[in-house]
Amino acid sequence: MTYAVTIRHNFETAHRLPHLLGKCISLHGHSWWAEITVRAPDLSDGLVVEFAPFKKRLRSWIDEHLDHGTMLGPEDPLVPVLRSHGVKVFEVPGWPTVENVAALLAGMASRTLADLRHAPGARVALVRVRETHVNSAAWQADHEAAV
Repeated sequence: MTYAVTIRHNFETAHRLPHLLGKCISLHGHSWWAEITVRAPDLSDGLVVEFAPFKKRLRSWIDEHLDHGTMLGPEDPLVPVLRSHGVKVFEVPGWPTVENVAALLAGMASRTLADLRHAPGARVALVRVRETHVNSAAWQADHEAAV
């Protein structure tokens, strides 16, 4: 038997993908939705993870770093220009593709989970990020990964 909890949160963020051909070379924004699922093979005190602090930390990190900001690749020439104008910029390793944003959130959620009370073997198992109603990507853990 496996138990799971899922946290959902949305954020408004701009990005651009200048390394790709097509319209995404232009700076544009989305209403992003993130779903982060933690799974555990057994429960500890009836929980997978302390829900309230996990949710609060995830949402707080997203709001502080991503919401109403701009995600760019570290090599994007717009990084210093936008920062010089007071724009919140988050540098996504590689480029801010929906796939890389899912991996970014998976790493952040895993570090958060490690700091909280959780069931033995609990792990971030799945992160799904939607950048539009029709486009999404997912990051899924290897079966061996556990906190």
